[in-house]
Amino acid sequence: HELGVAGSKTLRLVKGSHIVVRKLFAHDHAYIFQNADKRIIFLIPYEGDFTLIGTTDVEWHGEAGAARIDDGEIAYLCEQASRYMAAPVQPADVVWSYSGVRPLLDDEAGDPSAVTRDYLLEMERDGAPLLSVWGGKITTFRKLAEEAADQLAAALGASGQPWTEGAKLPGGDLSRWITPTGRPDADIVAFRAALARRLPQVAEPVRARWSRSYGALVERFVKAGELGAEVAPGLFEAELHYLREHEWARSADDVLWRRTKLGLHLSAGERRAVDDWWRDHPLQPADPAAGRAEERVWN
Repeated sequence: HELGVAGSKTLRLVKGSHIVVRKLFAHDHAYIFQNADKRIIFLIPYEGDFTLIGTTDVEWHGEAGAARIDDGEIAYLCEQASRYMAAPVQPADVVWSYSGVRPLLDDEAGDPSAVTRDYLLEMERDGAPLLSVWGGKITTFRKLAEEAADQLAAALGASGQPWTEGAKLPGGDLSRWITPTGRPDADIVAFRAALARRLPQVAEPVRARWSRSYGALVERFVKAGELGAEVAPGLFEAELHYLREHEWARSADDVLWRRTKLGLHLSAGERRAVDDWWRDHPLQPADPAAGRAEERVWN
C-alpha cells in the first residue's frame, strides 16, 4: 500500500511457543509425537542438560515482538509430552520458554495449525518490477530466495544460474582447519580435534560449544589464545566483543538467551556479571581497518 500497489493476499499471524525442561531422556535422538488433535509435537535434546518441547499454533493479533507463551500453551505442551514420557511433565518443570510468530499465507483455514506453510510469489509488472513474498518459513527459505531471484532477474533482463545449493553457510568452510571429507558429521569431529590442538587451555565444553555455534568463524575472536577475562563460566571477553561487533548483539540478554543459550546454564549472579560487563563496555565506532584485519588467517 505504501508503494501505491494494493496487495491481493493477506497474511495470518500464528504464534508458535516452545518450553524447555530438564533432560527427559539420556540419548541424543529427537522424538516426533502424533497428538490426538492431529497435530504433532517434538522433543529434542537441548543444550546438553535440557529437553526442548514444541510447538503450538495459536492465532495472534498483537505486535509480533510482544508474543509470549501463555498458561494454556504451557499446559498443552506438558499434557501432550506426558502422554509419551514415563514420568509426567508438569508446568512447574519449565525452566525457560520462547515464542515466535509465523507470517503465514491466509488460505482461510479455520484451524491455525492447518494454515498452509507454503509461500506465494507475486510479481507486479506495472511500472518498476515489484515482487511480493507471501508466507513461507525458514525450512524453505533457500528455495524461496532462488525462485524470487529468478523472477526478478527475468523482469530486469538479467541472467545467472542458481548457486546457493552448494554454498557453505558462514563458518561452514573448515578447509583451513581440516581436510573436508564431505561428511559433516565426521568433519565436525575432526574440527573439534583441531580446535583442541590449537586451544588446549580452553575447557572441552567451551570448545564444543564454539565448534557447534561458530565453526570456522571462531577464528574471528580467537587470536592466538587471547581471550580476555572470563566474564562468566565459559564466556570470555573475546566472544562478547565478537557477538556485539559482528552478530548484532545489543544486550546481555541477546548473548545469554538469543545467541548462546548460556542463560540456561548460569546462575543469576553469573548472568548479572555479563550484564555488568555489557554496561561497562559500550560499543565503539567501527574501525575501517577492522574488516581488513579479519580477513587474515589465524595460524
